Amino acid sequence: MSLAEDLYPSRGDCEPGIYPRIDPVVYASVDTPPPIARELVQRYERDGFLILEKLFSADEVAAFQCELQQLRDDPMLRRRDESITEHDGGALRSIFRVHALSALFGRLVRDPRLLRVAQYLLGDELYVHQSRLNYKPGFRGREFYWHSDFETWHVEDGMPRMRALSISIALTDNGEQNGPLLLIPGSHRHYVACGGATPENHYRKSLRKQEYGVPDDASLAQLAEAGIVATAVPAGSVILFDCNTLHGSNSNITPQPRSNLFFCYNAVSNRLLTPFCERRPRPEFIAARQRIEPLRELQGGLLDEW
Repeated sequence: MSLAEDLYPSRGDCEPGIYPRIDPVVYASVDTPPPIARELVQRYERDGFLILEKLFSADEVAAFQCELQQLRDDPMLRRRDESITEHDGGALRSIFRVHALSALFGRLVRDPRLLRVAQYLLGDELYVHQSRLNYKPGFRGREFYWHSDFETWHVEDGMPRMRALSISIALTDNGEQNGPLLLIPGSHRHYVACGGATPENHYRKSLRKQEYGVPDDASLAQLAEAGIVATAVPAGSVILFDCNTLHGSNSNITPQPRSNLFFCYNAVSNRLLTPFCERRPRPEFIAARQRIEPLRELQGGLLDEW
C-alpha cells in the first residue's frame, strides 16, 4: 500500500457507491485572468467538461491525419508495447505515449492553445501523465465502457488527488453515430468507488476491455439522470474534461472512422505515489513517474518545422 493516506478508496474491501469529491475542480485563483472566456471556465467547473470547436486549422488537421496514418502503417511501431490491439481481433485500438513517438504530437502537447488552458484550470506546472491515440476504425472500433480516469489513475498508478485533466483532440469528424466520446455532466463532483480486487498486470486486459474500475449499474443510473452528452464535433475540435468525469464511448459500426488524440495532463505537485492497491506500478508508457519535467510552451507555429 502507499504510505500516503488514501482519500479516495476503491476496489478491494471498499463498498461500491457514490462518495463526495473533496478536491477543487478549478485551481486557479479568482484574480488570475483566464486564457479563455470566464463563462467557459464556469461551464467546465459546472459540467466537468468543455468543448472548443475547430480550435485547429484545416492545414493542422490535415497534418494530424497524415501523422495518424503513418503511425498506423508503421510495422515497427505495431510491435511495440505502446501499440494496443482490440481484444477480439488484430485491429489497432490505441497507441500510448504517442507524444514521445511522434515529433508532431510532441510539439502539439506543448501548444499554448492547449497548455495555457490546462495550466489555468489546474493551477500548477504540468507534465504528461499519459498520452494515447485512439483509432476506433469504421466497422470494427470497439467501445470504451463507462469509467472515471481518476479512479484507475488513483488505484493503479498512485495519483493522490484530483488535479489532472484530459484534452481530446478530434482528428476526424466525430458524429453521433461513429462512437463519439460520451460524458455525464456533473459526475465529476462525485467519486464512484468500484468493487472487486485489482488483478496483477491488470493493464494487459484493461487497455483492450476494462472489467475492473467500472462503476456499478446503480451508481451509473443515478448519475446519468443528469443526462448523457454525445460530443459530436468536427475534426480539429477539442474536448477538455476533468479527470473524474464519467465517460465512455459506443462501438463504431459505421464506415466512418473516429480517431481522437488524448493528452492527460497532471499537476507537478500531484505526481504519482505508490499505487493505492497491492500491485506493482503500471509501465511507464501508461503512467509517467520517472524524470518528471514541467512542460514548456511551444515556441513558434505548430507546423513551422513540419
